[in-house]
Amino acid sequence: MDCFKVLIFFMALQLAAGAGGAQTSRRVLSFNDDWEFKKGPGNFGKDTSYLNQEWEKITVPHTYNRTDMQLDKNFYTGDAFYKKKFLIGNALKGKRIFLRFEGVGSVATVYINGRYLTEHKGSFAAFSFEITHSVKYGQENIILVKANNAPRKDVIPVNNFLFPLYGGIYRPVAMIITNPVNITVTDYASPGIYITQKNVSAKSAAVNVKAKLENRERTIQYVIMQTLVKDAGGKEVLRTRKEIAVSPQGTTYAEQSFSMTNPHLWNGIKDPYLYTLTTSLIQNGKETDAVTQPLGLRHFELKAGEGMYLNGVKYPMHGVTRHQDRWQYGNALTHGQHVEDMNIIKEIGATTIRLAHYQQAEDMYALGDKMGFLIWAEIPFVNTTSFEETENARQQMTELVRQNMNHPSIYIWGLHNEVYAKTPDEHVPVLTRELNDIAKTNDPDRYTVSVSGYGEMNRPANLAADVQGMNRYYGWYEGKIGDLEGWAKGLEKNYPDYKVMLSEYGADGNMDQSSEQLPDPSKINPVSGQFFPENYQTETHIQQWAIIEKHPYILASYLWNTFEFAVPMWNRGGVNARNLKGLVSFDRKRKKDAFYWYKANWNPEPMIYLANRRDSIRTHEHTKVQVFSNLDHVTLTVNGATVKGTNGVNKRHWVFEPVILKKGMNKIVATGVSNGKTLRDEMEWTLE
Repeated sequence: MDCFKVLIFFMALQLAAGAGGAQTSRRVLSFNDDWEFKKGPGNFGKDTSYLNQEWEKITVPHTYNRTDMQLDKNFYTGDAFYKKKFLIGNALKGKRIFLRFEGVGSVATVYINGRYLTEHKGSFAAFSFEITHSVKYGQENIILVKANNAPRKDVIPVNNFLFPLYGGIYRPVAMIITNPVNITVTDYASPGIYITQKNVSAKSAAVNVKAKLENRERTIQYVIMQTLVKDAGGKEVLRTRKEIAVSPQGTTYAEQSFSMTNPHLWNGIKDPYLYTLTTSLIQNGKETDAVTQPLGLRHFELKAGEGMYLNGVKYPMHGVTRHQDRWQYGNALTHGQHVEDMNIIKEIGATTIRLAHYQQAEDMYALGDKMGFLIWAEIPFVNTTSFEETENARQQMTELVRQNMNHPSIYIWGLHNEVYAKTPDEHVPVLTRELNDIAKTNDPDRYTVSVSGYGEMNRPANLAADVQGMNRYYGWYEGKIGDLEGWAKGLEKNYPDYKVMLSEYGADGNMDQSSEQLPDPSKINPVSGQFFPENYQTETHIQQWAIIEKHPYILASYLWNTFEFAVPMWNRGGVNARNLKGLVSFDRKRKKDAFYWYKANWNPEPMIYLANRRDSIRTHEHTKVQVFSNLDHVTLTVNGATVKGTNGVNKRHWVFEPVILKKGMNKIVATGVSNGKTLRDEMEWTLE
């Protein structure tokens, strides 16, 4: 940090400290600028040559794997170092100072002024710690963070097989300054207040706020704990106060309960109405600390065999999944990139999102609140077990729930994905029951879910949660595309009272590979094959969505995946280190045919789309054309001549055949009318 930046930062802290006494409540300051970075050798401990390397000036979020983990399995894992110099003004003496990291991959070791302070294990959850007694006031301080992303048996996930463990300080960092009497900052980096709601209806809602308070003065401090609720326009709708004696020993637990009459309900994508709730501490008439959280009043219920009921009304669960990384950025994403992802998910018409397979950026849960998506949040107990991850899995489950339980969009906590055992007494079932207990103890009002990669209900690791998720890749990893129907019917018959979700389904599809005719599934090797033409993925989704929509027994379904993502250990489908099951390209610039299939089925905005447009070089004179549209009627012309069409698997699917192509270029146009406006899509096929 140069002298000018040091001076500016010093002045900013002095002002934020309220040297004149005008500002007395909590301050949250960005701590993202003016970091320095260097990457250590893979055999850190034996090779100290990194000590002589120059420091690179960077801004966080930052990852040191933004390219190598996206290319092949020869990626770097190991130590990297982040250093930042900062000044703490003398005016902050008597305050409490904390740092909060939203995400560091995957093990972070923190030193302040050369002294070890803390360690955090796990890439995906926030962590916070106090530095009040470790900094020098009026002087320069140095924080050093060692990040290490090497897989470890005691940290979940224990390998890079399903998704990459990027390294670095890849989410934002904040400095939090409070008074000696404050709402806790270090309870698993949670907000320190925990909102629950009961008996929610259009007539009333019962709300409870629990707060954890700390006192670093020498004597008991008496404060007024105030909770203020404002509507979406910022108008006060409720205020409640309570005097609390905050002990200088331990933590003081305080609660406030109130009822809201005729509340405006949070109603998913139709009306994601949000109040704000602020809990503050008041001493001598002045606010000395405050935490603001979203308040969305809603009631959800999953009914076995029927579906989701939101505020007592049946709610469509059109689900997608999302991995957080992006081509050439790794996982160090901006707020704008998270918004872009959510807008793409909104465009497809989804109503619910499985944020897989780990706790994702706080932006994503906040956007879920604002945009009305029902969110499935989970921890990365995934793919395999080392038998050494128990403590860390418990930690990450606690972090996930406490940090995010105030988000109204979250309706379910995920405990595990595709980890197995032979009997109910083994490691995985026992640990899963413990994780379920952590989730339900911290948040008894939400559902929990575990996920199996098998289609069988009564497996040892399956039934510890409220809901059973099953990943079924018929037509890809097993069986035929249409076998999904038999699976659903079998469960309906044998387990009518069980809550079941189709937690993953789909197939890989490479947009740059074409197949004029639908490939024989026996000719596709999903594990090592190099030919994954897009039209096979499209057909998988066409057939399987038509099955899903006929079976309300499947309470929710989640297509895998919205976006392509990196899998550094894979080499499949003609693109190294890539899972091609996404419906949108890794760089978010291209959408596959299957994206528009779901848009036609889920998004009510009038649309029409010609499929197989990238299969433009044809060798068969007689062929068929598929159109995806939510219009009542679709007309197709080929070289100006109208072709007769009928509905295919459902009324959103139009099939036109026989289409007779002429040699050379053929112009194909699909049209339809909505509210007097003609919609049109066109493409060109060349018959060789």
